[in-house]
Amino acid sequence: MLFTIIGYDVENSLERRLAARPAHLARLEILQDQGRLNLAGPFPIVSGDAAPQGFLGSLIVADFESLAAARAWADADPYMVSGVYAKVDIFAFKKVFPSQ
Repeated sequence: MLFTIIGYDVENSLERRLAARPAHLARLEILQDQGRLNLAGPFPIVSGDAAPQGFLGSLIVADFESLAAARAWADADPYMVSGVYAKVDIFAFKKVFPSQ
């Protein structure tokens, strides 16, 4: 089942975000290689390239077997562990468009 993972950055998170980014991307690449990642990316504070203004948070849409599995994955994410995210919301998601 698809779940959205929405992470909300703490203020002035850019330095922590950049330090944790390689490990964060490596976990996303695993989901992608498994065919479970639908999309992922950050919410820039300003449109376009966010540096040096930073980010408000991130969105991940991926396939997990349960809400508990999605929560466990999100809780172990380097952005959560390193204090980039103040909190993470997770919701079940039903993809309608684009159609398969």
